[in-house]
Amino acid sequence: METSLHRSLKHIYSSSGSRVEATILGYRADVLCDDMVVEIQASPLGAIARKVAELVRHTRVLVVKPITHRKFVVRWSSAGGECVSRRLSPTTGRLPDVFHDLVRFTRVFPHPNLTLEVVLVDEEEVRVPRRSRRRSHCVEDRRLLGIVAARRLQTAADLARLLPFALPTSFTTDSLAVLLGSSVWFAREVAYTLRHCGATRVIGKQGNRLRYEPVPAEKSTVDWMVAC
Repeated sequence: METSLHRSLKHIYSSSGSRVEATILGYRADVLCDDMVVEIQASPLGAIARKVAELVRHTRVLVVKPITHRKFVVRWSSAGGECVSRRLSPTTGRLPDVFHDLVRFTRVFPHPNLTLEVVLVDEEEVRVPRRSRRRSHCVEDRRLLGIVAARRLQTAADLARLLPFALPTSFTTDSLAVLLGSSVWFAREVAYTLRHCGATRVIGKQGNRLRYEPVPAEKSTVDWMVAC
C-alpha cells in the first residue's frame, strides 16, 4: 500500500506535463517526465537495483531516497480511530545513513544516466493496534512533515563528499569508525560502498584489516557497462 510519505514525494518531484504511475519498458514508474524516470524509494535500494539497471540503459533515471531525520510516533486507537499518543523517537537520522542501502546498489551506481537524491525528512509514523501476539502494533501510514536537507549524487566522488569529513590519505574500517563516531559494522558498509563505486582503492593490509586510500576525483570511475 502506498504511504502518504511516498505520495507526497511523488507530488514534489512531479512537474507540469509529467505522468504519474506511467509504464516504460515494461516497468511502472512513479513519475515519467519527457526524458527522465523518477523513482521514489523509501524501501531498501536493493529492491529496485535490477529495475534501475535496465532503465538506465535507455533513459535518465532519478532515484529519490528518503532518510528519516526525526520521527514522531503516533498511536491510534484503531485504523481511522482517535489519536492516543504522540512522541518523538530518540533516533535521529543523517544523510550518510544512506550507506546502509548503498551496499546493495553498487552494481548500479554510479552510471552516467543515474542520479541518486538523498532526502533527509521529518516524518510521522502512524501505528494502530495489531491482533497478532507477536507484535503489539503495525504501521498504518508514514506522513511527510518536512524536508530538512537534500543531496544529489552522480559520481563516486559525490559519495565521498557525503561524509562529514575529508577522507584521510589512508585508513582502515577501524579508523573510519572513529571518524564517523559509528560502529565498525557501519564503517565497513561505507568502506565497501566507496571501494566498489570507485571512490577508494585497497593499498594493503594492517593486521587483518584492509587499508584504503581515496582515488582522485578525475580517476574515480567504474566500468559502468559491466556494472549493469
